[in-house]
Parts: sequence; structure tokens; C-alpha cells
Amino acid sequence: MFSTVIVRPPSDSLTRCVSTNPLRHSVDPGAAARQHRDYVNVLREHGIEVLYLDPKPGLPDSVFVQDTAVVGAKSRTAVIARFGEASRRGEEKDVKLLLQGMGYQISEIVEPGTLEGGDVLVTDFGVIFVGLSKRTNSAGIEQFSQIFKNIEIVGVPVKRALHLLSAVSYLGNRTFAIVPEYVDASYFEGYKLIRVPFDEAYAANMLYLGDRYVVMPAGYPKTAEKLRREGYRPIEVDVSEFWKCDGGVTCLSLPLYNVL
Repeated sequence: MFSTVIVRPPSDSLTRCVSTNPLRHSVDPGAAARQHRDYVNVLREHGIEVLYLDPKPGLPDSVFVQDTAVVGAKSRTAVIARFGEASRRGEEKDVKLLLQGMGYQISEIVEPGTLEGGDVLVTDFGVIFVGLSKRTNSAGIEQFSQIFKNIEIVGVPVKRALHLLSAVSYLGNRTFAIVPEYVDASYFEGYKLIRVPFDEAYAANMLYLGDRYVVMPAGYPKTAEKLRREGYRPIEVDVSEFWKCDGGVTCLSLPLYNVL
């Protein structure tokens, strides 16, 4: 799906993240920095090139760099997000500059549209699912569809999760991991579905690296076992500090998609 990602290490201001988690005030920036390094090391160990941005202390949630853009390495097209969460606007600016410097054609979501990368589920079979959520609106999805005109865009209502990728992840081979209590599974009819137990719903946010390897949060044994039974090789990483900020495994990197 991708061979390069952009990451941004967390800053001490992560303690001020936008979050509904009751433990958000207990975020440990030192532990978050260690967890981020371990996460990046996993990507590198599996052949992923990692490009770094500087931390942004003035924007506490900026470690969640996935939300800033959707990037097609194949088409050399980058869609720069317009955050639905207004306090996060500005995180995308140096992402745009980096991608411009790399020669990408830049398109931007503009008012009244909003679109965050956590709502964009890219597949390798010509379909992109986009969550209609509190962070991404119908105008944003329409603008996005006009940029990627040759790809089928499927809007998926998201009412019980922050982003679409909080409820469903793509694992290659036309297979999805999904929490059906969070998102209507009928939107994924005809594909293979691995149902994530509701009491392990956080584990649905996974990052597929190819060759059956899946990065997932540590501490969700039922989900890990389900993946193993389906022939996947789960790589469990501790992202507990980012969980406190309503962030997950996919949020911490911005893929440059080879399939887009």
C-alpha cells in the first residue's frame, strides 16, 4: 500500500490534546515520546522509509499527522485537509510545504468543506471509503471526489466513533477489520470482514504493512488471535499515551500511498 510515511514526534504539549478520554489529563509526554520511537522503529524494520517533521508545541495534537492530508505517490497528488476540529488548523501547513518540495501537485479542501485523514480509508482495488463524521462533512467529501475523479468514493456515516478509521481498517486482499457497533457493515458488503469484539473496539484502528503484517495496539488479545487465525501476523505496539488523546495506530503516520 505504501513504502514511505511522514511522522511528527510528540511535544510536551500533548498533555493539552483534544480528547474525550477521561484519562486525557494523565498523558505522560516522556512515555509518549518513547512509544512514538518504538512505533517508528517497527515501520523501519519492515522496510518503510520515514520522513520526519519537527514537533509543533503550539499544536498539541500535531503528532497525529495522518489527519493533515491524503497523499497519492502514484498520482503525485496530495490533498491537504481542512480540519473539522478548528483548534487543529495549522498542523497541515508544513506538511503542505514538504509535499510541495517533493514535487506533489497540491489540492486543498476549502470552506465550507472539512476533511480529516482519519476519515479516509484507502484500498488497493479502486475504492476509497470516506467517513461522514463530526470532523469530515459532505462538502469535504464532494471536493475530495472531484480531485480523485477516477476512483470510486463511498461515503460512510460515522456516528459512534471519532473517525472512520476508529471503526474499520483495510488489511489488503479485500479484507476489513470492523466494529459493526460503530459503523454500518452493509457499506462493506461483498468484502471479507473480520469483526473486532466491541470490548476491544480500539484495536480496530490498525495499520497494514503488507505481507500479512498488521500493526495494532498492544493489549487486545482476542483481536490479535482473530488476526492470527486469518493468517495475519499482528505486531503489537504500546500506544497507550496516544489512546488517552483519542489517537490510534494509523493516526501517527501519513502514508504516501502507492495505490493512489
